[in-house]
Amino acid sequence: MSSVLTDKHPCFSAQAQHQYARMHLPVAPRCNISCNYCSRKFDCVNESRPGVTSEILSPQEAREKFEQVKAAIPNLSVIGIAGPGDALANWEETRKTIELIKQEDPEILVCLSTNGLLLPEYAPELIKLGVRHVTVTVNCIDPAVGAQIYGTINYEGKRYMGMEGSKILIHNQQEGIMYLAGHGVSVKVNLVMMKIVNDWHIPEVVKRVKELGACMTNIMPFIPAPGSVFSGLPQTSMNEVAAVRSVCAGEVKQMTHCRQCRADAIGLLGQDRSSEFRRRLRETEPVEHKPVPFTGYCKVAVTSKFGKLVDLHFGQAEEFQIYHVSGRRYELVETRRLEKYCGGTAECVTEDQRRDGILAALADCQAVLTMRIGYPVQKRLLKRGIMSVEYCYTVESGLLYTVEQLALRAAVG
Repeated sequence: MSSVLTDKHPCFSAQAQHQYARMHLPVAPRCNISCNYCSRKFDCVNESRPGVTSEILSPQEAREKFEQVKAAIPNLSVIGIAGPGDALANWEETRKTIELIKQEDPEILVCLSTNGLLLPEYAPELIKLGVRHVTVTVNCIDPAVGAQIYGTINYEGKRYMGMEGSKILIHNQQEGIMYLAGHGVSVKVNLVMMKIVNDWHIPEVVKRVKELGACMTNIMPFIPAPGSVFSGLPQTSMNEVAAVRSVCAGEVKQMTHCRQCRADAIGLLGQDRSSEFRRRLRETEPVEHKPVPFTGYCKVAVTSKFGKLVDLHFGQAEEFQIYHVSGRRYELVETRRLEKYCGGTAECVTEDQRRDGILAALADCQAVLTMRIGYPVQKRLLKRGIMSVEYCYTVESGLLYTVEQLALRAAVG
């Protein structure tokens, strides 16, 4: 990738941020992944947060707005498509927008951001369209971690959840990054740093994406979004982010000037002028699948050391806390010790007997909420109609998350 082009891109070059402006075109409203840290339902015009926009543009409207902004901001060097959903999940709109902008100004740099799920399919076309800078959000390379971060993965007409979905996403992200980098595209990888969930895992991710050809990583602080599953998680401090960036700096170049921009941002990175060019102020309703409400109450078995956090692996549990959950209301109704069902390890002479005892203890539950659980055990539970939910924060937020996952399962039959 020519350094001359990158030198004019304010996100890929720290020096360019004070010289060159960028323009995000919000032409991609739909998303194919449900991220537990994301919510696009709310918009404040003074808010800087990925996924936020005050309007959705058609490709033709995007071209007209580009002409307007270009006339007003002569140092505009980059147009990007950063949502508010996923650029590749709205491929027809994204492709048409790029073609129209290139017709208007063949020299303008074009970039886009994506979750990477559809990169293997569209990477060759992106290269043909002249896209030379791509940002991919990669929050993990371990499917068990991904099962906590992503609620659903909608891929090729099917909806996947848990580790099954995260395996597909991780594989496609890595295939796409390797292809783009191998064909001269500058790939920047964004990582959202979430306490307990993936903060410890980030150095592994950075090492892997560097091996795939990424030229830079951007470790971003998690910012709680109202209405998201992770709204109760604590915000990651910049000191914490800086410490992890320092660890990863020896591996690959770190972006340290990110502003976590809106999907309709315009101007220099530190001086968003999007309000000057806004056509219509309205709340943007994203196109998303809404889960079927889970009626009545369900029983959820939780593995927890002290009853506050979901911080115990399934295999380490000697007891289960049983909750009744209905909507956003929950109640601890009992604690079930495994000795009652299998007589304890002294009498359970085989591992099969112990597993049978655990299954007996959970027979009347609809779900198990645990920090980690092995795939073979997940399958055994699922055969009995018991859903496994991996989570790593408070019991309260985990129970609400579990209800959402049960509702999603009900929605897909």
